[in-house]
Amino acid sequence: MGDHFATDTDQLGSFLTTLEGCIRDLNEARTALGHVRADQIGTPRLDEACDGFQERWKYGSEQTKKMIDAVGAGVKTNKQAYEEVEKALEQAFKKMAAESTSGGTN
Repeated sequence: MGDHFATDTDQLGSFLTTLEGCIRDLNEARTALGHVRADQIGTPRLDEACDGFQERWKYGSEQTKKMIDAVGAGVKTNKQAYEEVEKALEQAFKKMAAESTSGGTN
């Protein structure tokens, strides 16, 4: 099972960058919509619908941001853990190689 498992930490880093971009884009869209006031749209019914949409969009985008933040935090933690394991394995292999060439003495 373990011989088929591989983790690309560079790919995890790229994924984190993508998630951060999603959050940035979401915030920019919400900010852009925040400048549009319902009284600029037209009829009272349309104005009311736009106000309702603004509130739902704000709530939905805040919830989406929370979820993206949580996923990003998990990916970041996993990336760091994989990097630490890789570093520890590298050090262990170097130590084993050094000990095998020195005859096992320190």
